[in-house]
Amino acid sequence: PCPAPPVPAGARRQVTARQLRERGNALFQAGDHGAALAAYTQALSLCDAGPERAVLHRNRAACHLKLEDYAEAEADASKAIEADGRDVKALFRRSQALQKLGRLDQAVSDLQRCVSLEPKNKAFQEALRDLGSSMHEKMKTMSCTDSKVEQMFRILLDPEEKDADKKQKAAQNLIVLAREEAGAEKIFQSDGVRLLTQLLDTAKADLMLAALRTLVGLCSGHRSRTTAILMELGAPRLSAVLGVEHEQVSLAACNLLHVMFDSLKEGLQKDFRGKEDAVVLDSSKDLKLLIKHLLELLALEGASAHGRDNALNLLIKVVPRKSPKESNNSLSLWVIDQGLKKILEVGSAVCGTPGSLPVTENSRMSASVLLSKLYDDLKCDAERENFHHLCEDYVRSWFEGHELAGKLRAIQAVSCLLQGPSEAGNRALELEGIMDSVLSLCASVREAHQLLAVEALIHAADKAKRASFITANGVSLLKDIYKHSERDSIRIRALVGLCKLGSAGGTDFSMKQFAEGSTMKLAKQCRKWLCNEGIDAGTRRWAVEGLAYLTFDADVKEEFVEDKAAMQAMFQLSKSEDRSVLYAVASTLVNCTNSYDHEEPDPQMLELAKYAKQHIPEQHPKDKPDFVKRRVRKLLAAGVVSALACMVKSENPALTSSCRELISRVFLALVEEADDRGRVVAQGGGKALIPLSLEGTEVGQTKAAQALAKITITSNPEMAFPGERIYEVVRPLVSLLHLQRSGLENFEGLMALTNLAGISERLRQKILKEKAVPMIEGYMFEEHELIRLAATECMCNMALSKEVQELFLAEGSDRLKLMVLYSGEEDEKLRRAASGTLAMLTALHPPICKRIPQVTVHWLEILQALLLSPSAELQHRGAVVVMNMVAAAQELAEQLMASEMLEILSVLAKDKDKP
Repeated sequence: PCPAPPVPAGARRQVTARQLRERGNALFQAGDHGAALAAYTQALSLCDAGPERAVLHRNRAACHLKLEDYAEAEADASKAIEADGRDVKALFRRSQALQKLGRLDQAVSDLQRCVSLEPKNKAFQEALRDLGSSMHEKMKTMSCTDSKVEQMFRILLDPEEKDADKKQKAAQNLIVLAREEAGAEKIFQSDGVRLLTQLLDTAKADLMLAALRTLVGLCSGHRSRTTAILMELGAPRLSAVLGVEHEQVSLAACNLLHVMFDSLKEGLQKDFRGKEDAVVLDSSKDLKLLIKHLLELLALEGASAHGRDNALNLLIKVVPRKSPKESNNSLSLWVIDQGLKKILEVGSAVCGTPGSLPVTENSRMSASVLLSKLYDDLKCDAERENFHHLCEDYVRSWFEGHELAGKLRAIQAVSCLLQGPSEAGNRALELEGIMDSVLSLCASVREAHQLLAVEALIHAADKAKRASFITANGVSLLKDIYKHSERDSIRIRALVGLCKLGSAGGTDFSMKQFAEGSTMKLAKQCRKWLCNEGIDAGTRRWAVEGLAYLTFDADVKEEFVEDKAAMQAMFQLSKSEDRSVLYAVASTLVNCTNSYDHEEPDPQMLELAKYAKQHIPEQHPKDKPDFVKRRVRKLLAAGVVSALACMVKSENPALTSSCRELISRVFLALVEEADDRGRVVAQGGGKALIPLSLEGTEVGQTKAAQALAKITITSNPEMAFPGERIYEVVRPLVSLLHLQRSGLENFEGLMALTNLAGISERLRQKILKEKAVPMIEGYMFEEHELIRLAATECMCNMALSKEVQELFLAEGSDRLKLMVLYSGEEDEKLRRAASGTLAMLTALHPPICKRIPQVTVHWLEILQALLLSPSAELQHRGAVVVMNMVAAAQELAEQLMASEMLEILSVLAKDKDKP
């Protein structure tokens, strides 16, 4: 950024803009590019003068380049050039941005202009040379690609071509080519979309897969191409391909549609700005068109069951807002109005009844998750009321005026709602006749009807609103079914209902719902069913549901972890096709590891509660830390980590944010003991924790980040997170430094980052890019001595970076002063970290040596105290600092030698015990 020109007296608004620009310049020099950008932007809002605005735009372009926002960098540089066409800095910055955006011809044009304006500038000449050679390579590749594209399509579309290997190779080449921007553009320009449409229309699975995977490359991150492809293919064709019977083809179509949604929403990274504005005006129509066809597919009888699942998964991913901070929920409102009843068609499907839609074991769970996400996306009571009315109308439409089949559909719809947006489920359950029908169907002689009714009763028992009603009416009924039914599938569900009603006291030992021993009997029966492979997986899942409730009891936990066969059966079930078991498995593990939140009650409040004869929760003796530690070891020995890692890999709606949070809690409990961390990493725990720390609830992300920190602190990070994975760990660790995190989380985050910062410059750059340095500095002022020490040690390793060294010389900064003062503190560990930082800074960045005497008058006595310390480590650090200062400047050397320093050094030089 350029220095500000002199400002005329009396130009008050200009002075403010100028001050802001100077602040931006200082921030830019200090490496805080985001804050610098904000300062320049604010200055622009106060500035009217053309030349001044041009400089600010040019400076903003520099910030955008550093922040890797190349489209914005080009826009700002262009505004500066509009004001002054001879502005070489703006021209050079625009050429850098254009190069990154892939517009090499325009980048060359700008660089040529720079060279003509400043012919002797070597930097411009070199940049032009480099760009020329990369353009030459690109042209060579393009001309070679032209003939390749035609040849590949000819092989794939030739009905006479019988060589299968040749066709497969052509298809693979086409897919690989489409992944590169130049190749994707070449396929697109060579009439590729029409030819890919022909491949889709052949109805041959291998050709359809090749076409879909190539289209993914064409659409990825490119909005205008995606719009053109959507117009050519048409939403009905894409929807039809999604609904085909061939599972792989349906999944590939699902992947393509997901990429198209992403590109239509935000895919501007690779596009040409001019082309964007010309071709794409508004993608909301395209989005709604695709969503409309997905909703129609849900209720389409001819669509395959997995096609329906894929459509639900897509809607879950693309419709609700990613964050409550986004204000616009219009897409969710539109989907509720247009498609709520279509979603409920899937949720209310009753297998084996005439006219019922084909569904998988995951379909109803996916419908529940989608309904829940849509309901959570609503912002006001009026929107929620509309949702309730639509649900109630749907349930009534099946319940009233239909025979038994209609009533079954209505009850299944209520079950689906209770598993998703439970408020809507409760409202539907209160509709006249629904609950009576559920209770009467529980006694049905037909297994399918009885199953459906018992499941509805179980889901209803989950919700506090109905629990008292069901405790009064349902417990005796469920006990009766459990004791007298001859079918295991019914008995197991009745048992789960009893478990749910019996676990209302949670972990409170004094609140037992059942008679002594009943809980243990139920748990034993659950474990028996769980291990019985003769029973189908869908029924055994209910045994895990039962354990999820029964393991609130510590006696049940202890027996469960002793039963290795039951644990392994549960882990095996978590890897099965039926993903709806995930939440129950995760809940059971949270209970066994005691990783739920539990606050220690205030002793004074306990006394008051006793005095007032209030109920006081009691902890079970077997929930004490030693028991928990033993249970964790047994779970690890049974293979819990690989089961959790497999659960995290699942791309299924059943892996909800709350389910991810439960898994994160379990992982944190598993790495609590340093001795267990190696085993967790060896079984894939480190890899599984990274996605958990980046997505899900805030609590879940924090727990996963804390588990990553514990692993990074005690393991070799390069072995725990091999290859590129180590760089993915940085962001979660930095998130532990935020102010709303606890002191322990801050401390562990700092310790882990210290380890990473000591490994390589690339990792230090990643930490800098995540804006961790200002937070690390903040914790150097922390009152808690361990956090202050961890922050200082982290800064010591970060000081190996050139950018961090520069920060210690920034005008108006107290960073260097703090390090010098900390080198004289009483806490020896803090002195060691601070003096180590000074030793490195003075060695790596000699200008810092001259600044040390300027930051505090006590500098000399602090250095002398280091050299006179009984600790050899502190003496060594002090000696290195003095040596660097003597080497840096003659006046410093004279100043040091004029003091008692020469005498101290002479004594230390003779000490043979400290080589």
